[in-house]
Amino acid sequence: MSQKSIRIGIVTVSDRASRGEYEDLGGPAIHEELGKILTSEWEPVARVIPDEQDQVEATLKELCDEEHCCLVVTTGGTGPAKRDITPEATEAVCDKILDGFGEQMRAVSLKFVPTAILSRQIAGIRGETLIINLPGKPSAIKDCLDAVFPAVPYCIDLIDGPYLETDESVLKAFRPKHAKRPS
Repeated sequence: MSQKSIRIGIVTVSDRASRGEYEDLGGPAIHEELGKILTSEWEPVARVIPDEQDQVEATLKELCDEEHCCLVVTTGGTGPAKRDITPEATEAVCDKILDGFGEQMRAVSLKFVPTAILSRQIAGIRGETLIINLPGKPSAIKDCLDAVFPAVPYCIDLIDGPYLETDESVLKAFRPKHAKRPS
């Protein structure tokens, strides 16, 4: 298998940020954290969109199907408020839901804040793309991404994506011993 280019979608779901009324802190926090974790060369494909389910679904489809991102990470829209629809949009476009991601992110977040039980972030697979919903707060983004990212490179291997390598001094990816690096 030849090495595929590594494109990662970063989606901020926020009415206010999409209108320019609020500085997007979530998207840049994801970009910064991925920059620390990954040693593989990668290209960010960033979007800032409102909390509109049809628009979130269309953006996720575009990043997966047209932009060929192997990973799409969203921030925002995962709470219980009426406008929080990111998990519903993610579930609508995914072929498979990976419940363990949400469970792990909530477990880690509960160590810091009791309201983590209100978070509804999920993860799933669409074609050859892993989609992960993160909360909107930058410190929670780091905590949640660090909690689940050890499983991300192998998950992407399993869906025929590119081989992601991490800086083991920051975060060690887990791959079973039988998993082989593509030549």
